[in-house]
Amino acid sequence: MNDLRKNQFSCPLCENPDGERYYEDGARLYVRCGQCALIFVPESFWLSAAEEKAEYDRHENGVDDPGYRKFLSRLVIPMLGKLAPGQHGLDFGCGPGPALSMMMQEAGHRMTVYDPFYADSPEVLEATYDFICTTEVVEHLCDPRREFTTLFSCLKPGGWLGIMTKLTRDDRNAFANWHYIRDRTHICFYHRTTFEYLAMSFGVSVRFMGPDVILMQKPV
Repeated sequence: MNDLRKNQFSCPLCENPDGERYYEDGARLYVRCGQCALIFVPESFWLSAAEEKAEYDRHENGVDDPGYRKFLSRLVIPMLGKLAPGQHGLDFGCGPGPALSMMMQEAGHRMTVYDPFYADSPEVLEATYDFICTTEVVEHLCDPRREFTTLFSCLKPGGWLGIMTKLTRDDRNAFANWHYIRDRTHICFYHRTTFEYLAMSFGVSVRFMGPDVILMQKPV
């Protein structure tokens, strides 16, 4: 860990060392970066890996659950609209039941899965893909800068990165009452400005397809 990350007010995405104490709820501190607008929980408040996995094991997101498939379709539908037939994708953070991969396969695409708890095959991150989907994942990232660097390096030129995560607003009271922060596995909270920073930083384009769906494209 570099010296910047030892400072609990240092942003894990853009490494700005001067984050603002944004909110405290009695259990955790939330720090807001004035440069990229990421709101993050300092490491001292994180769950252990075992505690984190125990939370994920409680999820009941079956591959055949119509409600879950409808939820995932918010990303799947706009992503399918960008893809040529028969492409190869990565489901990054697939979880124990890779429903999104099945949906993309049903649409004629070939899928590879990766998850640090349920499909920990790091060699798949050494390949390149036509598209990558990551649904309800980026809010869990301990080192978002490193992970986004990996994701963009895994994309072929012209490839698409599809992200699903809830976005913050410029409203501290709304943040304090937001259900999304009650999940203690959530440690990073993104604003539209955060994704605009990512687009500029990595030289990609960004499109906001809805309140919680973001598509980013690597240049050809």
